[in-house]
Amino acid sequence: MRLKQQSVLFAVCAIGFGGNAMANLTFEGTLIEPPPCTINSGASIVIDFEKIGVRTIDGVNHRKPVNYTITCSPGTQAWEMVLKVTGTATPFESSAVQSSVTDLGVRLLKDGVPLALNTQVLINPAEPPMLEAVPVKKLGSSLSLGGFTAMATLLADYQ
Repeated sequence: MRLKQQSVLFAVCAIGFGGNAMANLTFEGTLIEPPPCTINSGASIVIDFEKIGVRTIDGVNHRKPVNYTITCSPGTQAWEMVLKVTGTATPFESSAVQSSVTDLGVRLLKDGVPLALNTQVLINPAEPPMLEAVPVKKLGSSLSLGGFTAMATLLADYQ
């Protein structure tokens, strides 16, 4: 008799769980875009180190400001902005852009601290950080005389 009661109880429970339950889900939202921004009014940023003595390159001497502006159209949302410098890093330093001369790079600084290339940093577009560039060489290397170039891209994007 006890086995029969357990079977009936199980059957009643199974009927309760076996029914199909349905609910309608509705998803709503509004897609918006961040306001458009430009860096330096779309113009290239050129930093001319002019003439540098090869023995004076130490990562401190010849520091130059990276003069740039970020201009954004007004928006209705509080967007977070990130800044990133993309380029090829030197083998000897992740915050230095490889130049056209072996063992020579251009280190980038954000507010006086080395800025790792290809890494996003959160910024306030109303008060962009101070960026600087300074030539660096591989420790113990001897540089050849002549001109050099280095290129990177400055990107500002909303999160």
